[in-house]
Amino acid sequence: MSPSTLAISYFFHLIATVVWIGGLVILTILVWPETRRALQDNPALYQLLARLRRRFLPISNFSLVVLVITGLIQMAGDPNYDGVLQITNAWSQAMLLKHLAVAGMAVCGLALQYGVAPALERASLLLERGKGDPDEWVRLRRREVRLTWANVLLGIAVLGFTAWATAL
Repeated sequence: MSPSTLAISYFFHLIATVVWIGGLVILTILVWPETRRALQDNPALYQLLARLRRRFLPISNFSLVVLVITGLIQMAGDPNYDGVLQITNAWSQAMLLKHLAVAGMAVCGLALQYGVAPALERASLLLERGKGDPDEWVRLRRREVRLTWANVLLGIAVLGFTAWATAL
């Protein structure tokens, strides 16, 4: 594989990593807690969180696609790669763990995107109209927070496994 192709792949892989994992960390550690503090018990909180979610999901989904494509290119060009599911060295062990963590992130993301987020938006709309159950919204929001934190922790694990594989 040409060094130019590999360099371009690394560039886009790093950008997608920053967007996906960096976005999760910024949302989880800064944006959501401060938004809740500033808009506590205000119906605008529900709208703002839904808008943030709708803006981030397509970006994170696109980042995941870029990561998969560029990751495949990089693996094919790595001298430590011995083939699909060939766990023959420390590098392939680190890559297996990395890919399991990425799969975990994808599962959390799917649960958030297709399960929790739609239910949370329904609950928010009902609350805004005075017909909802605040306890249901709180329960769904807790689930969203738990899944998002799981995603953040898995993202940190991905970075750790990447560092391990890169050091080998």
